[in-house]
Amino acid sequence: MISQNVLREVNTKEPATDTLFGWWREASPPAQRAFVAAFLGWMLDAFDITLFAMVLPSLLADLGLGKGEGGLLAAITLAAAAAGGIGFGLIADRFGRTRALMASIGLYSVFTAACGLAQNVWQLAVFRALLGLGMGGEWACGAALVSESFPARHRAKALAFVQSAWAVGYACAALAAAIILPRFGWRAVFFLGLLPALLTVWVRLRVEEPSVWREAQARKESSRGGLGELFRGGLVSLTLTITFMNMCALFAWWSFWTWLPSYLTLPENQGGVGLALVSSSGLIVVMQVGMWFGYVTFGYASDAFGRKRTYVFYLIAAAVLLFAYTTTRAPLVLLVLGPFVAFFATGHFSGFGTVTAEIYRTEIRATAQGFTYNAGRLGSAVAPYLVGSLAQTHGFRVALSVGSLAFGLAALSWIWIPETKGRPLQ
Repeated sequence: MISQNVLREVNTKEPATDTLFGWWREASPPAQRAFVAAFLGWMLDAFDITLFAMVLPSLLADLGLGKGEGGLLAAITLAAAAAGGIGFGLIADRFGRTRALMASIGLYSVFTAACGLAQNVWQLAVFRALLGLGMGGEWACGAALVSESFPARHRAKALAFVQSAWAVGYACAALAAAIILPRFGWRAVFFLGLLPALLTVWVRLRVEEPSVWREAQARKESSRGGLGELFRGGLVSLTLTITFMNMCALFAWWSFWTWLPSYLTLPENQGGVGLALVSSSGLIVVMQVGMWFGYVTFGYASDAFGRKRTYVFYLIAAAVLLFAYTTTRAPLVLLVLGPFVAFFATGHFSGFGTVTAEIYRTEIRATAQGFTYNAGRLGSAVAPYLVGSLAQTHGFRVALSVGSLAFGLAALSWIWIPETKGRPLQ
């Protein structure tokens, strides 16, 4: 059943404008606040998780760890994030999007800061696992909150701007590490991770549950929810295909971005480019500009040309450009290619929340988004370890090029995923 409140909202709106931010002006105040909460939550999620990648070379040296162990720590975080995404998706469907969002943000904030207190690899592994639970949960909650607050014609654009917050958070983390790491060390960088906890106060006071979720709760006795519903009837093959697509895309993404700072800063005799920390941070910040435009452009292209066509184009372009990026060490070429790699290799993630919102009904929407994204993330958790191990034995050029193949497999999986453009939420 389509939410009557949503239908009334769409029917009473003035015809949509074609301006860049028409989607924002047509949104109701509760939808705008939901957007701000999800945007900031995802931005700060990226900020917290990226701090680890930025301090990884210093951390490994200080604790006497190898690249394989560094990759294993990242893999632990991703595995925990998968569990957190699935768990918080169930919580969001059961108790509400805003409550689950606050809990996830608080969890990853506290334990990111705790990483700065770790004295050995085992303590660090525990803290990374606990922050991963919150990191994985935030996306599922925020995506459901926004997708249920905006009309169908603007859903992809709204979620694209939410997804673009990752680029903002990544760039902020790169800048923070460049300023703080040389002066105060890697522990001080982790202490910054406590800042997102402040967002939970604002969410508690200002953000409402979407009307479509409240109506679903009212009719709960006549409908079923839970993880098992994702594998009933015609949904089973679709759920597995979407999960596989995400696993391949996330494998490529994490294999590249986890080790990118190390690739740029380590000396050539260790397989790196040999750039100074400030120079590598500058390259990464420039890449975030391309990433941001990739996220946002995907939303507009998806609403104009369809979800499937846009997704496949981005994934194929990412495979080609990632391979080109990893076969050069020339700083100028890296500077030019970087924004384009980030544009396509990350921009496609803007479409995931839209597609899953339009496939699954309200009672299982957050559960579906949490499972298909984070089960895929669980499958991709081996990526940082695999790339770290390959880099140790064969160099970064061979190790990082594995991501190109993964992007190609993700594009291929869209043969079995339907077009969902224009579908109302049910």
